[in-house]
Amino acid sequence: MPRFDRSHTDDLAEYIRLSPTPYHACAVAGARLEAAGFRRLREADAWPGESGGYYVVRDGSIIAWRQGGPVEAFRIFGAHTDTPTLKVKPRPDTGSGGWKQVACEVYGGVPRDTWLDRDLGVAGRLVMRDGSHVLVHVDRPVLRVPRLAIHLDRKVNEEGQKLNPQTQFTPVWGLGEPRAGEFLEFAAAEAGVEAKDVLGFDLFTAACDRPSYLGKDGELFAAWRLDNLLSTHAGLAALIAAEDAEQTPVFVSFNYEEIGSMTYSAAQSPFLESVLRRVAGGDFERFARITAASRMMSADTGNALHPNYAERHEPGHHPMPNGGPMIKVSANQRYATGAEEQAVFTAAAERAGIPWQYYVNRNDIPGGTTIGPLSGTQLGVLTVDVGAPILSMHSSRELCGADDPAYLADLALGLYTCP
Repeated sequence: MPRFDRSHTDDLAEYIRLSPTPYHACAVAGARLEAAGFRRLREADAWPGESGGYYVVRDGSIIAWRQGGPVEAFRIFGAHTDTPTLKVKPRPDTGSGGWKQVACEVYGGVPRDTWLDRDLGVAGRLVMRDGSHVLVHVDRPVLRVPRLAIHLDRKVNEEGQKLNPQTQFTPVWGLGEPRAGEFLEFAAAEAGVEAKDVLGFDLFTAACDRPSYLGKDGELFAAWRLDNLLSTHAGLAALIAAEDAEQTPVFVSFNYEEIGSMTYSAAQSPFLESVLRRVAGGDFERFARITAASRMMSADTGNALHPNYAERHEPGHHPMPNGGPMIKVSANQRYATGAEEQAVFTAAAERAGIPWQYYVNRNDIPGGTTIGPLSGTQLGVLTVDVGAPILSMHSSRELCGADDPAYLADLALGLYTCP
């Protein structure tokens, strides 16, 4: 039965609203951690050895932990901060037929039709001449990818919407002739800086719709970036609550998961291992013993049963919203789950006192993957893949059960407090 306690999901809605990009997600998470007594560290500095809560940020990825006595084992909850969207190109000012447009590149697996005719803002980071990073979030309609009218595309309902990402997926933002430098000037002015002082930028389109409850009883929750801020927020909330953890709790949320995780701050990088080695201290022998006793939970959203496409799902496993977190299983290790890993998941769910369910792909419809197999292999740590069931994954607006975000946070806390 639904809980109807919306405090956690209300807070998730606010976190999503404030976090249109990975850089914002890390900044908001950092502010919440500091409010809870955590301290930000710089990787280039010597780190303190005393007890406390700490976190580091690298290029849209964040790692936080609670440090007590000597580390015996880590309990790691992992997620990711990025979302499929459109990324602004280095020379964005373009146009056609008297329209001003912004040149964008598709970032990740975007279902393109969901981005048509939507009011889009702009968000990201500007890297300044002095090396500082300035965040910008234009939280109002600025861009739009206009759909071709049905009168000019009579067969669209029979043949589907086919969009060339280079020629038919460029948003408009005004009328007139494009002028080189205009879009950067606009973004810089919105951030309160001079465009001449901006030496680099990562800017993305951002959905303007507010998160909201849906359904007769409000038992569903709709928002952009549920994949994967739902998991990021759950791990963050759990770490802040994990004051009595027996082992060393660690929260990590990586950038770039949606494009393969091959950057210096992503799941295939040495970022997490480097932080864990510094926290653990000691030599290789000590670190090897610690990782052998450690456990990791990789949390990402998964596909709930779609009522209009039930045949696309594995018939014996139909995860539903508000049914609790899913344990993701793949014989080919697209998800890092086996019998040992299931035992870790089950113990955490029992400790949390929450319901749970299975997710398995159809044999003839291969699914995606997560940071689980990557980080588990990188570290040599027993890792289980989990997640909340959602509909419309990677869409500009996704849908989950209103109770599932809190269930996932409870599961994370269960992991942190397991011996």
